Amino acid sequence: MKSEKITKLTDRRPNWYRDACAAAHALDLLGERWALLVIRELMFGPRRFGEIRASLPGLSANVLTQRLEGLEAAGVLLRRRLPPPASAQVYELTAWGRESEPIFQALGRWGARSPRHDPALPFSAASLLLSMRTMLDPARAAGLSARIGFRLGDDGYLARLEKGRIEIAAGDPALADLVFEATPPAMAAALYGGQPLSDLEQAGALRIQGDRALAERFVALFPLPDRLPG
Repeated sequence: MKSEKITKLTDRRPNWYRDACAAAHALDLLGERWALLVIRELMFGPRRFGEIRASLPGLSANVLTQRLEGLEAAGVLLRRRLPPPASAQVYELTAWGRESEPIFQALGRWGARSPRHDPALPFSAASLLLSMRTMLDPARAAGLSARIGFRLGDDGYLARLEKGRIEIAAGDPALADLVFEATPPAMAAALYGGQPLSDLEQAGALRIQGDRALAERFVALFPLPDRLPG
């Protein structure tokens, strides 16, 4: 029965381009609408169906079900049930699925240069965290070693900044030297929009706990690439 299920899933794999190029095959696997964004939402750990949908406004439950099934059939993600007391079904990336992160980084750098890019559109926590791993300037971060915590809605994350690199994972922000508490759009306004931290704090959009000087330095580590004219 198990082998029959695997065969059935494999048979549903798309083959739109009929092209031996590995890039064409990758598009066969990931090219359907919403597929890449579903993967993005799983980059920082397992998520429940409702959590994924809540992070992607405009995505219907039916389409999300289709994308999850397709990505599972392709070996990009898997589903499992959490142990008691949670006993909830979650979706998470396979090791191969996590290897797709450079795709997001390349697309992010490229797309940020578009004169039509609108940063005012909805921005999820996963999108924010991936953007930081993409846009960090190693030269600006050189010599800086710190733990940075983020409280983004109901979720907590812990970042380790060291040797010009940043690693971010789900974790307890209380373990950090500095903690930002904000919505993803407010945090993005500080990192990329040039909004002073003091203004965001006065507006009630952001809270800072810990090293204030580190906070000011941290938000200056993520320059965006120059936009194209037009």
